[in-house]
Amino acid sequence: MSAFRLVHFTDPHLYSGEHETLRGVATLPALTAALAQASSRDWPPDALLVTGDLVQDDPGGYPHFRRLFGSLGLPVLCLPGNHDEPQAMQRELAGKPFVLGGFADFGRWRIVLLDSCIPGSAGGALSAAALAGLDEALAGAGARHCMVCLHHHPVPMGSRWLDRVGVANAAEFLHTIDAHRNVRAIVWGHVHQNYDALRKGVRLLATPSTCAQFLPNADNFAVDHRPPAYRTFELRADGSLLTEVVWVEQHCGGSSRSACSAA
Repeated sequence: MSAFRLVHFTDPHLYSGEHETLRGVATLPALTAALAQASSRDWPPDALLVTGDLVQDDPGGYPHFRRLFGSLGLPVLCLPGNHDEPQAMQRELAGKPFVLGGFADFGRWRIVLLDSCIPGSAGGALSAAALAGLDEALAGAGARHCMVCLHHHPVPMGSRWLDRVGVANAAEFLHTIDAHRNVRAIVWGHVHQNYDALRKGVRLLATPSTCAQFLPNADNFAVDHRPPAYRTFELRADGSLLTEVVWVEQHCGGSSRSACSAA
C-alpha cells in the first residue's frame, strides 16, 4: 500500500452503565459519537488504534467496547491504560479483530504496542522485558518505518500534576528509541489533550480523549472544556506522515492538521 491510514481513539473510560459520566461527560455516548463522526468523515481507514483506559476501573465497560469496535471489519490495535483491568481486557478482547500488544505490520509501517502500566499506580514505566521487546521489534522491522505507541507520556507535558504520572524511566525508553533510525513517531494517550512536537526527527503526538479533556499547562488538576476528539493518520511509504486532530462536531466543529517529514 502506498499509504497506511490509521484512526486513533484514546481514553474512552467506559463503564458497565450506558449513561455514566466522567468529569461531566457521558463516556459511552461520547465514544459512540466519535466513532460515528469518524465513520462518516474518515472512513475507511486500514486499522484503528486505542491507547488505553478503555474502561474506568470497571470491567463491565469492555463488552461495550467489544460491541462498538468488534463489528467494524478492521484491525483494532489496543494497549492498556492505568484504569484498565488487564486480565478482563485480555479475556473480553481475545481474538480478531483485536490486537493486544506486540506489533503489527501494515505495508511499509510497523506499529509497536507497549504496556507502560504499573499495577495500582496512575504513573507508568517500561519494564526491562518491555524495553527488550521494543528493541527487538525495532531491530527486526527491516525496511519498515516504525510508530511506537504507549499509554503514558514519555516527555514532560508542562503540567506539574500530570508530569508526576508519566513514564518514570522515560530516559531508558528514549535511549532505546535513539538506538534505532527507523522510528518516525511516538504516540500516547493518558494526558487528555493534544500534543505535537519533534524530537531528534521523531514526531511526538498525544491525542485528546473521546470524553473529557485536561487543561494544558496547568500546575494543578483542571478540566478543559474542549470537546471529545480523535486523531487521523496518513502514514506514507517514504516515512512522512500527515495527522489531524478531529473534534467531535456535536460539541464543536473544527480540526487541527499538521504534516511532517521525519525521514
